[in-house]
Amino acid sequence: MSPRSASVNEELRRRSRERLLQAAVELVDEHGFEATTLADIADRAGSARGLVSYYFPGKRQLVQSAVHRLMHRTLEEALEREPRTEDGRERLARAVDAILGLARDRPVLMRQHMAGLLQAEGFVQCPEQRRLSELLSDTVARYGSADVTADYPLLRALLMGAVFSALVPGVPMPLPVLRAELFKRYGLDWELGAPPGSDADAEGCREHDLSRFFATEERGGKTAPGE
Repeated sequence: MSPRSASVNEELRRRSRERLLQAAVELVDEHGFEATTLADIADRAGSARGLVSYYFPGKRQLVQSAVHRLMHRTLEEALEREPRTEDGRERLARAVDAILGLARDRPVLMRQHMAGLLQAEGFVQCPEQRRLSELLSDTVARYGSADVTADYPLLRALLMGAVFSALVPGVPMPLPVLRAELFKRYGLDWELGAPPGSDADAEGCREHDLSRFFATEERGGKTAPGE
């Protein structure tokens, strides 16, 4: 049997990493961060346990990369849903609703993610985080920002603050109130994006199958950027 080509080996490594990311999101969503072990993640992914450390230095970094993958693919899907639009205000509204929707639909996962960001290592610089940054920066630019390098971090901070406020145990802020404040801040009409109770909002309800967010290939057969 002839040895596998470099491209085949690269594809196998990519698929192994994708399975680990998906398994991490599923297990933390089901059981929480502390109750999920690296061995559990490897078993769910069907991977050798030593393979986890090959791709990720620890559980916190793996989970953060996995959540960033879910976030950027959720955002990407919201921005490109039909009817597709280049209108900057509509795209910003969709971005806000996509991130707030994750807080609504996956509170355990997003609460663990926010807690992880407050750990010493902070943001994990990985392909998933970079892609999320690119999508949000592009959204800010299309909205009409004259200074994306300043306005993107502000949008990120406002979204993080809204998610945190929605998930604080005991005193959560209602998501419609947080949405209204963000829309007011950016001068967006309530009807834009996926207003609560609309058909677009219903389409974003919690789904158990996350596999499409962790596919190696983008829709259309192109490899995901930066991966």
